[in-house]
Amino acid sequence: MAVLPPPPTPTLSAIHAAYEADAGDGFRAHLGASIIGRECMRALWHDFRWTTREQFTGRMLRLFETGQLEEARLVRNLRRTGATVLDTDPETGRQWQVEAHGGHFGGSLDAVAIGLLEAPKSWHVLEFKTHSARSFAELKRDGVVKSKPQHAAQMQVYMHLTGIARAMYVAVCKNTDEIYIERLKADRAEGERLLARAKSVIFAAKPGPRISNDPAWWQCRLCAHHDLCHGSKDAQRNCRTCLHATPVEDGWHCARHDRMLASTDQRQGCGNHLFIPDLVPGEPVDAGDDHVLYHMPDGTFWRDGVS
Repeated sequence: MAVLPPPPTPTLSAIHAAYEADAGDGFRAHLGASIIGRECMRALWHDFRWTTREQFTGRMLRLFETGQLEEARLVRNLRRTGATVLDTDPETGRQWQVEAHGGHFGGSLDAVAIGLLEAPKSWHVLEFKTHSARSFAELKRDGVVKSKPQHAAQMQVYMHLTGIARAMYVAVCKNTDEIYIERLKADRAEGERLLARAKSVIFAAKPGPRISNDPAWWQCRLCAHHDLCHGSKDAQRNCRTCLHATPVEDGWHCARHDRMLASTDQRQGCGNHLFIPDLVPGEPVDAGDDHVLYHMPDGTFWRDGVS
């Protein structure tokens, strides 16, 4: 008989609970450069439209923080080699930011640097990542483009939007503290392709194709949107899942109330919320200003909106 692990102590439970309490809803205002390299277009659309609230355990949230804490140490490490490393924008005093498509797409750079020993005269975008032992071994064997295409795409976006022609990827193995370093060149065609991909997600009125129609496909099983995309879970109710809301330059507009929507408005929604029809597993058979009637797969009818 397998030996059960000891239950967590009250202190450990309280530590993890504090992380969970501070986590917020996890919804990001923009489509992130850090995820644009994901293969599934539908998953990207769901992320941008806030259809699923992804919740993590306190242990996982603390693990994410460990990766963030590593960034400051890597900045110190690189500075000790003689490089000039800027982890904040001198003009703003905040983290470097890039954006496109009216502010709906973008990301935050870990740092930029010049004076790196491999190419002292060239500015570089710096990207820091931590890896498990298995992931780190794959990275060393295959390189970042093949083993971590999502990370490579993130750097291409940053280079494209900053005009910096080089990037340095600095990865740390969480198990051994081994460091792996790789440099990438900017690929203008790839940068433009990724921005076009982001645009097609942001301004799409309905979700794109799934990466697989098989709910047991490994990427689908690991996706936060699995139960919504392949199952019967309902989407979150907020402005971004409402058919009245549309992304426009510098924000979101509600056609029902003819006004721009602040971030708090988008999260709260209103009593006139009507789901984007593609988020309902039924066929629309009737609609008015304040309702949509659906014929559901089980033969019943469901009315979305005011009765």
